[in-house]
Amino acid sequence: MNRYPREPTSRRPFKEPLMAESSHVFDATQTNFEREVIQASLQTPVLVDFWAEWCGPCKQLKPVLEKLADEYGGAFRLAKVDTDAEMQLASIFGIRSLPTVVLLKEGQMVDGFMGVVPEGHVREFLAKHGIVPGEAEPDVERIDTDESPAEAVNRLQQEIAAQPDKPELKLDLALALMQAGNAAAAEAELDSLPAKFASDAKAVRLRGQLDFARALEGAPALAELRARVEQEPADFAARDLLGVRLLLAGDAAAGLDQFLHILKTQRDWQDGQARKRLIAAFNVLDDADLVSTYRRKMAAVLF
Repeated sequence: MNRYPREPTSRRPFKEPLMAESSHVFDATQTNFEREVIQASLQTPVLVDFWAEWCGPCKQLKPVLEKLADEYGGAFRLAKVDTDAEMQLASIFGIRSLPTVVLLKEGQMVDGFMGVVPEGHVREFLAKHGIVPGEAEPDVERIDTDESPAEAVNRLQQEIAAQPDKPELKLDLALALMQAGNAAAAEAELDSLPAKFASDAKAVRLRGQLDFARALEGAPALAELRARVEQEPADFAARDLLGVRLLLAGDAAAGLDQFLHILKTQRDWQDGQARKRLIAAFNVLDDADLVSTYRRKMAAVLF
């Protein structure tokens, strides 16, 4: 890892353990990171503060973040990562300067900032991602599973005609169109939504589905991809597309296994594409148990 600038060893004070008195602030380590940060962010956003005892700016930012964690009353949790003790975590996140703060939502890193910033800047940063004092993330509403996709499209189009000032109905329509197999129309509806919907959990899920669909444009058929992988297990391009095809065909576990194989064999292939595929898949799958199982498998490889 490229090390961040630090003070000479002789000038570093004796390191005292971090005392996180708030229930909204905790120490994150390699041992608890997958459970307390990645999995926990599926329910509540987690702000991760990468810091070090010798870092003066870190000490300036620390009370600001801890104050806001308490004030926001559970709308987000603050994870503190001591980069000297947790060098592996710092390396995975590519930390090159301190302090660095990253935000995880829905199991994925969505944004971040570096250096000491004013309290108002942190508030704006949180608000940009829908995090406000005293409000935890709401549960995501789902389209009625008793309806067929075509029936859902029909119903939603009628509701939009009757209530054109409710853009959230258009988001539901985009989801229904995707379920009906009309990716182009789904993307058109999604692109027409106001900017505030960009971080909505349902919109993020749909973007992931559209990305997977785009990855298969011009791709070989499932049988051909299987044959290529059987003939040459290290054909990661074919294995990656096979994973996407299996995922979209409804065989999620088999698809995730393809991405996991690439991650285990060559983690940095295509700039870490297997890890990105896994995270994107976690965002589009509805099976919480399956996602939890494969998050643990991914964490075992990475950490």
